[in-house]
Amino acid sequence: MTHAERTSAAVTDLPVDLDEAAHRCLVAGFDGTTTVPDTLKRLIDRGLGGVILFTRNVRDAEQVRRLTDELRAVRPDLVVAIDNEGGDIGHLVNAGAPDVPGSYALGVADDPALTARCADALAGHLATLGITASYAPVADLQHQPRNPIVRTRSFGADPDLAARHLRAWITATDTRGIASCAKHFPGHGGTITDSHHGIAIDPRPHDELLVDLAPFRAAIAAGVPMLMSAHVVFPALDANRPATLSRRILGDLLRLELGFDGVLVSDALEMKAIADAYGEAAGARIALAAGADQVIVAVPDLEVTLGCRDAVLDALHSGVLAEERVWEAADRVRRLAERYATPRRTVAAWDADAGLEAARRAVRTRTLPPPLHGAHVVDLFPAPHPALNWGGEDLLTELRAIDPTATGTALNAEPADPAALVDGILRTGAPLVVATSDAGLHPWQARLRDTLAARRPDAVLIDTGLPEGGALCSYGRGRVNLRAVAEVLAGA
Repeated sequence: MTHAERTSAAVTDLPVDLDEAAHRCLVAGFDGTTTVPDTLKRLIDRGLGGVILFTRNVRDAEQVRRLTDELRAVRPDLVVAIDNEGGDIGHLVNAGAPDVPGSYALGVADDPALTARCADALAGHLATLGITASYAPVADLQHQPRNPIVRTRSFGADPDLAARHLRAWITATDTRGIASCAKHFPGHGGTITDSHHGIAIDPRPHDELLVDLAPFRAAIAAGVPMLMSAHVVFPALDANRPATLSRRILGDLLRLELGFDGVLVSDALEMKAIADAYGEAAGARIALAAGADQVIVAVPDLEVTLGCRDAVLDALHSGVLAEERVWEAADRVRRLAERYATPRRTVAAWDADAGLEAARRAVRTRTLPPPLHGAHVVDLFPAPHPALNWGGEDLLTELRAIDPTATGTALNAEPADPAALVDGILRTGAPLVVATSDAGLHPWQARLRDTLAARRPDAVLIDTGLPEGGALCSYGRGRVNLRAVAEVLAGA
C-alpha cells in the first residue's frame, strides 16, 4: 500500500458504497503494455470508473486485446477508453488503426455518409481491441486563425457543417457499441493558447460564444453518451474559473439549458491550465462539485491519481463535496458502463478504403504543373505534441511509394544551418516541392519555405495543415492525407 493509500484509509471513513461511488468518478492513465499495476488493480477493485490508454500502452493489436481483457478481469464494468480522432491524432498506429483523415478534411469533403464510414472503421477497430469508449469527435469550431490546438481536429468553422458530421460520427460509433465523446465543451476553437500548456481564454462576447454551442446541441440531440469539458476561461460566461471547474457552465448552461444528462468528463487534470493554477487534486474536487461526472488523470504516475482520489474522499468526509453530487455522477457512470463496458463478441468488417477516399476528396488544388517525376520534397511540420500521438507520417515517404525516384527530407524542427540546407537542396536541380504545416504558427517553417521559393520560383508549395496559399492543401497530416497529395503530385 502506498503512502497516499495509507493516508486515505486513515483520514476518511466513508460507507463502502459511497467510497465506490467516488471511485466511479475517476478515469486513470497508467504505464505498461502487458501487466496491470497492483495500485491500479486496487483502484479498480474499489470501483474505478475507467482507464484511458495511450501510445505507451500499445505494442500491437493482440497485446492491446490481452491488456483490456486483463483490466476487465479485475472488474467487468470498467470502461476502457482512448483518444481516437483519426487523422494524425491517435495512439493505435502500432495496433493497425485504420487510416482515416482528420475531421477538417471530412468537413471539406462534406459527405456525412463518408464521415460515418470513417467513424465506423475507427469504432470497429476499437471493438476488436476491447476498447469501448472513444474520446472523440471534436465538436469545437475552428475560427481563430492563431488557435494552436484545434485546427484540423475540427470539422470546420461552420456550425451547421460541424453539426451534421458530428451526428454522422456519433451514430456510426454508437452502432458499433462504442461510446463517443464530443469535446471540448463549450468550445476550444476561439483561443490562442493550448490548454495543455497554460490558461486558455476566449474573450468573445456572449452572443458570439452561443454559435459554438450549436455543434454540442447537435451532439446531444444525436444521443452522444459523453461530453468532455474545456480547460478554457470564458469571461462572458464565468470570469473566475475555466469551464471544467465552473458550475455556471457545467451546471446552468450544459445541464439546465442544453439538457445534457449523459456523462460529463473533464479533460486531463494534469494539463497546465488546471495543474499550474489549482493543482490536480483540487481540480478533481472542484470539477466534481461543479458538475463533472468523471475526471481524467492521464499521467502514468498513479500517485497523482491517488492524490486526486484522496482529495475527493476527504472532501466527502468533511462535507465540502456533497454526497448527492457524487451519487448523481456515479449513477451516470454506471449507466454508461451498463451500455458500453462489455465488448461485443463479434465485430463485422469495416470499409478499409473509406479513409483514402475521403482524403482524396478533401484535397484542394490551385494551378499545378504537370505531374512531377523525381521531385525533391522538403516536408516541414511541427514536432509531435506531447499529449497527442503522431504516427511518423511524412510526405516524402508517401511520394516515394508512388515514385521511387523522389528524394528529399522531412524536418520537424529548424535545422542547425538553414543556409547550408537550402544550398544543398537547390544543388539537386530536381523539381522542388516544399510542404509546410501551419507555417503561420511556426516561423521556422515560413522562413525556409520563403527562402526556397525566392530562389526557386517554380517550386510547388503545399499546405498540409489549414490553407495558407499553397498550390495544394490536404487539410491534415494523416497518412491518407499525405498519400492523396502524393497522388496528385505524381499524377497517379
